Amino acid sequence: MPMVDIDWLKEHVEVPGDLTYPQLAKDLVRVGLEEEEIHQSTVTGPIVVGYVVDALPEPQKNGKVINWCHVDVGDAYNAVDDDGKKVPRGIVCGAPNMAAGEKVVVTLPGAVLPGDFKIEPRKTYGHLSDGMCASERELGLGSDHNGIILLRQYGFTDQEYEALKPGDDAMALLHMDNPVLEINITPDRGYAFSYRGVAREFHHSTGAAYTDPVMELNKALPQAADRSDQAPIEVRIEDDNPIHGVPGCDRYYVRSVQGYQPGSATPSWMRRRLTRAGMRSISLPVDVTNYVMLDLGQPLHAYDADKIEGPIVVRRAREGERLTTLDGKDRELSTEDLLITDSPKGEAGSRILGLAGVMGGLYGEVTDQTRNILIESAHFDQVTIARSARRHKLPSEASKRFERGVDPQMQPAAAQMAARLLQEFGGARIDATPLDLDRTTPMPTIDFKPSEVARLTDLDTDRDRIVAILEDIGCEVDSGAGQVLSVRPPSWRPDLGEACDLVEEVARLVGYDRIPINIPSAKVTGEVGLTDRQLRKRWVADTLAEYGLTEVLDYPFVGRQDLTAFGYDPDQEEAVSVELANPMAADRPFLRRVLMLPLANTVARNLRRGNTNVSLYEIGYIFVRDPKAPAVPTLSGGTRPSDEQLAQLDAGLPEQRLHVAALLTGLAQDDGWLKDHRPVDWTDAVESARRVLDRVGAHYRLEQPEADQVPAQWHPGRTAQVVLDDGTPVGMVGELRPRVIAELGFPEHSSAFELDLDGIFDHLDFSPLQAKPISTFPPVRQDLAFTVPVSVTADQLASAIREAAGTSLESIELFDVFTGEQIGQDAKSLAFAVTFRAPDRTLTSEDSEALRSAIVEKASGLGAQLRA
Repeated sequence: MPMVDIDWLKEHVEVPGDLTYPQLAKDLVRVGLEEEEIHQSTVTGPIVVGYVVDALPEPQKNGKVINWCHVDVGDAYNAVDDDGKKVPRGIVCGAPNMAAGEKVVVTLPGAVLPGDFKIEPRKTYGHLSDGMCASERELGLGSDHNGIILLRQYGFTDQEYEALKPGDDAMALLHMDNPVLEINITPDRGYAFSYRGVAREFHHSTGAAYTDPVMELNKALPQAADRSDQAPIEVRIEDDNPIHGVPGCDRYYVRSVQGYQPGSATPSWMRRRLTRAGMRSISLPVDVTNYVMLDLGQPLHAYDADKIEGPIVVRRAREGERLTTLDGKDRELSTEDLLITDSPKGEAGSRILGLAGVMGGLYGEVTDQTRNILIESAHFDQVTIARSARRHKLPSEASKRFERGVDPQMQPAAAQMAARLLQEFGGARIDATPLDLDRTTPMPTIDFKPSEVARLTDLDTDRDRIVAILEDIGCEVDSGAGQVLSVRPPSWRPDLGEACDLVEEVARLVGYDRIPINIPSAKVTGEVGLTDRQLRKRWVADTLAEYGLTEVLDYPFVGRQDLTAFGYDPDQEEAVSVELANPMAADRPFLRRVLMLPLANTVARNLRRGNTNVSLYEIGYIFVRDPKAPAVPTLSGGTRPSDEQLAQLDAGLPEQRLHVAALLTGLAQDDGWLKDHRPVDWTDAVESARRVLDRVGAHYRLEQPEADQVPAQWHPGRTAQVVLDDGTPVGMVGELRPRVIAELGFPEHSSAFELDLDGIFDHLDFSPLQAKPISTFPPVRQDLAFTVPVSVTADQLASAIREAAGTSLESIELFDVFTGEQIGQDAKSLAFAVTFRAPDRTLTSEDSEALRSAIVEKASGLGAQLRA
C-alpha cells in the first residue's frame, strides 16, 4: 500500500507546520483513506558524517584487503589520545570504494541498525575498530551492499556537499529518524496511489489549499503532433483482440530527450523520497520515471532511443510468443496480453519490448551508456492490465495503478515532468514536438437528483452544498433550473459512473466523520479588485510573455563574484548595498540593487545545461540603502505596535522599488535548417522594452549617451537610456559589454533591459482615457524622406513633424534609414510614412500641400531638407 511522507505531501497541498503523522492519519481516515501503519525507524544513533583522513590498504592472509582508516567524526565524537587531545577514530573497513578524502556515514558505538544490530568497538584484523562506515543496506536505505555510502556520490549538490561537516547528524541528513504513514486504498480509488491524489483528499478533509500539479504542468506543454511522421518516432496502436470491446490502449504519448549525460546522479532528495516510498534508487532515468509515478500516479517507461527502431506498435500477443521480463523470467504470453513492440529491419511489431502496463523486457532499457531517451506515457485498459498481472503473477507498481484506473488526461503532464527532471539533473535536451495518439472519450454525464442524498443517507444537505462538493472533487456540474443536475465526473475518477456513486461521495465528505464543514464567507467592504499599479504590473508580465519571454523568480541575493562578473566595483557597490545579518548563502550576503545580477545567474545556469536560446524576464523589487536611515527599533512581541513604532520601522527599512528586467541570448529566430537563423541583438531588447512602455501608456524617448558616459555593464555604442518626457531616466536598454558577456559565458550580442516600474507608474495618469470619435473621412498617405545631420535623431524629427501637422496627423512611422555617398558625409536620410485625416471633412490637395509645407518648414529648424 502507498507510503505517505509529509515532506513530499507539502509540494501539492498546504500542510500545517506542526502536522504529525498520527494527525495526518486521522485527517485521511476522515475521507476514507485508512491507516495501515505508521512505520517508525528502528535505527538509533549516534550516526554521523565522517571525513576519511587516511585509508591504508592491508592485504590479509585470506586474500581479502581491508582498509585501516582514520575518520574525523567531529570534536563531539572523536577519540582522545594519551595527551588528552581529540583525534580521528580508527575504523576497519573492507569496502572496496573506501578512500581518503571522502565523506562517509559513520555508525558509532551505541548505535543500533536494522535487525537489532548493535555497534560496539571490536578487535578485528589486528586493530580496534571504533565504529563502522555503513552501506545502504546496513542502514535500511536500500539493497546496495557493494560498498559504503560515499556522500559525494549520493546526489548532493556541490554546495550541499561542501557544507557537510564531520559530526553532522547523518540520521537527520538522510531522514532515517522520520516515520512514514502507510495507508490502505480501496480498489475503486486508484487516484489515491499518488501524492497528487492523497494531497487532494487531504484538501477535502481539512480544507487546506491544494494545487493540482497536472494543471500546472499542462500550462507549459508544447503542441503535440497528432501524426507519427511529425514526431521523433512513429507509433501505431493495433488491437485486434479487445477485451469486452474495449481497446487495450486508448492513448499513447511519447516524449523524447537527447543528450542525456550517462551516469548523472539522482539528487539526494529524490533518492530519499524513493527509499521512503519503498523503492530503491537504480539510475537517474529509472528513478525519474518511478518518482513521477509516485507523485502523479502515471506509470512511465523509459527506452534507449538509439536501440528502438520505429514504428512502435502496441498490439496483442500472438499465439506462442514469449518474453523475458526485467526480473529475468521467461514468460509464455497469452493472446489477451497487450505488448509494446518495435520494428527491427522494417518488420512492424516484430520485437517485443515489454508487457504493457506491467513490466518491461530486457531489450531497449536504459543503461549506463544511454544518451537519448524515449519516455512512454500511456493509458491502458484496466481489465487488460489486471488480467495480465494476475496471469503472470506480476503485481508491479505500474499494474497496481493501471488496474485501478489512471487519469487518461494526465499523460502529457507526466512526460513533461519526467523530461524536465532529466533536463535539470541529467543535462538532457527536451524534444520540442511530442507525439500524442489520443483516442480517449470524455467521461459520460450522470443525471443526479440532489434529493437522493437525503433519501439514501439521511444527511440534510442543501442543493448548493451538494453542488459545491461535487465541483470540489473535480466534477463539472450543470445545475440549471430544474431538480436534476447534469454531472460529468473528472477524468481521474472512473469509479463515478452512476448517481449512487455521487451520493456516496457527498456522504463521504460530509457525513462519515459527522463533523460539519463550515465555509466562512468573506465579508468585503469598500473598493475591491486590483489597484491601478497592480493591474499594470500584470500587463507588463503579460506583454513580455506574449513576446516569447519566460518569467523567472530569482532569490534577491548577490555577492562579490556577481558584482565583479557584471563589471561593477565590488567595494563601491557593497558600501551602498543592504547587507543581511544572516544570509542564506555566505557568498551572497547582499540584497540586489538591480534585477540583472540574479537574472544573469539563472541564464548562465540554463546555458550550462544546454539551453542555448534563453529569453528570461523578472518583475521584482530592488533594495536601496539609505545611509541616513534611523536604526530599526526592537519591539516586544504579543502586542500590536503603535502607529509611531510602525512609522519608525518603515523609516529604518531600505527603499524597495519595483523593477522589470530581461536578458536575451542565443537565437532570436530559429525556423529550422532550411530557413532563417538570426542571433539576438540590441534590437530585440529595444523592442521588448518598447512593448512594455507602450502597453502601460508611458510617454518616453530613447537617448543614446556618449560612449564614455555608458555604464561599465553596457556596450558603449549599442545602448540607450530610457527617459520619460519630463526628463526622468527610468532604465537602460541595449547590448551588454563584450567583456561582461565573456565573463558570464554568454553568446555574443546578448542583450538586456531594466526599467524602474515605480518610476514609470509615478508619471502615469491612471484616469480613464476618453476615446476619440473615429473619422469616417478618407486618409491621405505620404512618404517623406529628409536629409538630416547625423546628430539629429529620428525621434527629434518625428516630434517636429507631429508639431507641424497638428491634429490632422493620424500616424507616423519611420520605415527607412539610409547613409552613403549619395547623401554625403555627416548626413543621413530618414524616411517616414505619414497619414493625415481630418475629423470633419475630406482633405483636399491644397490641404495636403499646406501640411507638407508646414512640415518642411518646421523640419528645416533641425537642418533637415526634404529629398526630391
